[in-house]
Amino acid sequence: MLYALGLVGMAYASSQGALILSAGFLIGFGLAGTSFTVVIGAFGKLLPVSWRSLSFGIGTAASSFGQFLFSPLAVGLNESLNWHYTLMVFAVIVLAVMPLSLALALPRDMEADTSAGPTQSVGEALREALRHRSYVLLILGYFTCGFQVFFITIHLPAYLVDRGLGVDIGAWTIGLIGLFNIVGSISAGYLGDKMPKRYILAAIYFLRSLAILAFILVPVSPLTSMIFGATIGLLWLSTIPPTQALVALMFGTRWLTMLAGLAFFSHQVGGFLGVWLGGILYERTGSYDVIWYLTILLGFLAAAVNLPIVEKPVARPVAASA
Repeated sequence: MLYALGLVGMAYASSQGALILSAGFLIGFGLAGTSFTVVIGAFGKLLPVSWRSLSFGIGTAASSFGQFLFSPLAVGLNESLNWHYTLMVFAVIVLAVMPLSLALALPRDMEADTSAGPTQSVGEALREALRHRSYVLLILGYFTCGFQVFFITIHLPAYLVDRGLGVDIGAWTIGLIGLFNIVGSISAGYLGDKMPKRYILAAIYFLRSLAILAFILVPVSPLTSMIFGATIGLLWLSTIPPTQALVALMFGTRWLTMLAGLAFFSHQVGGFLGVWLGGILYERTGSYDVIWYLTILLGFLAAAVNLPIVEKPVARPVAASA
């Protein structure tokens, strides 16, 4: 409801303050309540361990199909109607999907996960996680994921226009990212059950940086943009299944959604900085070169940070028997 209200408010915003309230606060809070952490947290409790990593990948892929569908749709609606009515249409679509949230309800007779201990409080769970070296390394890497993903999502279309390409090329490139991320997310979820998840994450961050480096070094054209969209799409949100699976492995599912949400907070902070710095540096330098290279550097650092992660449940003292 907050998401839909934010879209409507954005359509009628007539001042800077109204735009920040609608597009910033309302849509921001709405997105938080419909994010991967909420959906995947429910998957972690609804599905058996053997399906966990793959289900995380499928859930992420579903979101990616939305990106593939709605990016070109937004451009088409803007051209045939205008941006005002496009936002109103999207608000109606958001309201229409609300009943689907009932699918995430846990059955009343489902036993609660007790791997985190039957008496562990929220504060105890947070302290345990923040003192766990592997969890801290995981969320540091996740920061880079947000930085890269949000910077590309927001600034890539402008970068392509800046290089002389049409607006439609940017929309289709973002759409291709969503389409190919379906393959990447499901593959990452599948591989997460077959090999160490830290290696999957390190490979994703490393290959992302290589793909970005190759993209900015070759002449920009519709073809290279589409190839970049497809390539980066394979590596896009494929970080989510192994990241969420590692959180579940370390701490169990009792506080999975909260701890995954804390990791996602780091992701969103990175996303904010990627978008904000991208705009600031472009305004000051007249080029995206600096932010592109910073994005590449962070990707290589994130690859290194994920390698020392230990993939095993956190050690807890065993309660004495009566």
